[in-house]
Amino acid sequence: MNRFALLHITDSAYCFPVSEHEMVIRLRTAKGDIQSVQIIYESKYAIADRQQKLPMVKDLTGDLYDYYSVKLNLEDTRLAYVFYLYDGKDYFYFSEDGVTETYDFTKGYYNFFQYPYINGADILKKEEWLSQASFYQIFIDRFCIGDDTKDKSYINLKWGEVPDIRCFAGGDLKGIISKLDYINGLGCDALYLTPIFKSPSNHKYDIVDYYEIDRHFGDKADLALLVKELHKRGMKIVLDAVFNHASEHNDKFQDVVKKGKDSKYYDWFIIKGDFPEKDPLNYEVFAGCKYMPKWNTSNLEVQDYLMDIAIHYIKEFDIDGWRLDVSDEISHDFWRRFRKEVKAAKESAVIIGENWHDASNYLRGDQYDSIMNYAFTKAALDYFATGSMDAEATAYKLNDILARNSDTVNDMMLNLLDSHDTHRFFSEVKEDKDKLKAALALLYLFPGAPSIFYGTECYTVGGYDPDCRRCMDWDLEKKDNLIAFVRTLSDIRKKCHFAFAGTKIYPSEDRKLLCMTRHGANGDAELYINETDSVGVHNNIKVEPGCFRLFVNGGEVL
Repeated sequence: MNRFALLHITDSAYCFPVSEHEMVIRLRTAKGDIQSVQIIYESKYAIADRQQKLPMVKDLTGDLYDYYSVKLNLEDTRLAYVFYLYDGKDYFYFSEDGVTETYDFTKGYYNFFQYPYINGADILKKEEWLSQASFYQIFIDRFCIGDDTKDKSYINLKWGEVPDIRCFAGGDLKGIISKLDYINGLGCDALYLTPIFKSPSNHKYDIVDYYEIDRHFGDKADLALLVKELHKRGMKIVLDAVFNHASEHNDKFQDVVKKGKDSKYYDWFIIKGDFPEKDPLNYEVFAGCKYMPKWNTSNLEVQDYLMDIAIHYIKEFDIDGWRLDVSDEISHDFWRRFRKEVKAAKESAVIIGENWHDASNYLRGDQYDSIMNYAFTKAALDYFATGSMDAEATAYKLNDILARNSDTVNDMMLNLLDSHDTHRFFSEVKEDKDKLKAALALLYLFPGAPSIFYGTECYTVGGYDPDCRRCMDWDLEKKDNLIAFVRTLSDIRKKCHFAFAGTKIYPSEDRKLLCMTRHGANGDAELYINETDSVGVHNNIKVEPGCFRLFVNGGEVL
């Protein structure tokens, strides 16, 4: 037995409540090392006298590890437990003391694992609408011009031309409203919009005034109408919260520019000197951008200011959540307060962090609901675009990603192939339409909520920012598109109503196919993808090279 590989952490993704009487327990072992695992458990006040025992199931296999799990239904939630492992030769106990050949339950209070009590406030509630949603992300300036009466003198990019970093194409909120039936027809029932607030740039991540809708996009009445029309169709909207930094033209920062340390807002930013200076730069900014000073979110007055903005748009416009820009550069303390205030204003409002890396410390129920799952994006690129991972490696990578977080979080992750911050996926796969279709099938079947970047359905190309932010091609009827394909994938999700439990991701026996099985309340789905140059076979199902096959309740769909 490889003892070094054994891992269990209480009150984490390895031990978490899913209701007031249910706990999920997970154990990591070396891959292929253990033949069986049982959990021995009871109330911590009774385990010395009696114990219960249940088998654990190996439900995830990663690159180096197997992950066993079990769901316990408890009458007394003051849980104590140890693991009982069989390696094919010997039996061992695993507790806080590590691996032992024997275990004395009468002295267990010294070294058993425990979850002392399930408090209702510690249960991360799954926002069902998020787990079942299909998102459509829109970079507003490039989506659709809906207001023909507005001042268009700022527009300096002809619709459809390749953009540069400073150009404006004219997309606006009225344009989005005019296309809601189209978006809904794709099967997308949630929008994620890049920032809408007053800013000098086309991307609006340098915000001057958070309480004003940027005039290029419309006004407050347009936002109110957009939300109303979305909700009328049963759709949701998530806005972009840029709370890490602001524009240098924000009135708070301008007051500091004029008054220096005498400004009451001096401590709202992080400045090393009497006045903010650009050369040499003496204040904290976003990513080296001198025009975007960083908020000091440890300052309580800054927290009050930003919290008020978040709550304002929930109460005044009834938005359904926030995506948090550069969220991992803001303190846990800020986000803990943010969650409490947002959920108090609207319990169903979702909080989605922009964390590109492992964010498990933010996903324990006290901060975010989920993140933009760029780890999934990278795995998809490695499999479909670069070929640096084969089916086996991809299956193991996806399982390792799932093992980072609780089942509840996995059901709410925002999964994506690309975004306004990446190359277009279609370009990454060298404009191979079959690869894009297979990747979309994987995206829609993977646990969590799929998010497609506008134009994916009409094979939009593009390199890195700003090239990925090209104008939407609305000449759809005359060109090949994926509208019906995306709609079918969305319909499958809605029909089956998947949950994380019952998810299996694995390579085929011949290691040529990436296989996924999903279990849903109303149906099951099986996906088989072949990115090799020869036929792959699994359970007598053959998949041709470069193709995929998708079955729902035993019948082939795509």
